[in-house]
Amino acid sequence: MKQKILLKVEMHSDKCRTKALKIAAAAYGVSKVSIEGTDKDHLEVRGDGVDSVRLTGLLRKKVGFATIVQIEQVKGGSADDGEKPTHTIEWTPLASYYCTPQCPPMYCEVVREYSEPTCSIM
Repeated sequence: MKQKILLKVEMHSDKCRTKALKIAAAAYGVSKVSIEGTDKDHLEVRGDGVDSVRLTGLLRKKVGFATIVQIEQVKGGSADDGEKPTHTIEWTPLASYYCTPQCPPMYCEVVREYSEPTCSIM
């Protein structure tokens, strides 16, 4: 399935925008990359079989803070403009990625039964 992925990336200059475009265009399965938004801080990536999590990680590592805003699966057509989404996934971050060490960790509690170790050596 073809996907349309919308990423929010902190791009403050033209150099950062060019770098983000190059990274996104080099990803596996990408057919089209464009910059969207009024502040030019959204990156729209279209392609088939694009790993959105890996792409976001690469952008965080090389450019700056990046989050997934929306992922849409679109029907495979001959023209990109005539594509209509079949499924839309909205991403809402649960916690900030820039958390200070004083913040309590946000983990799910796992209840495990404790049993005595059965090691015969000790």
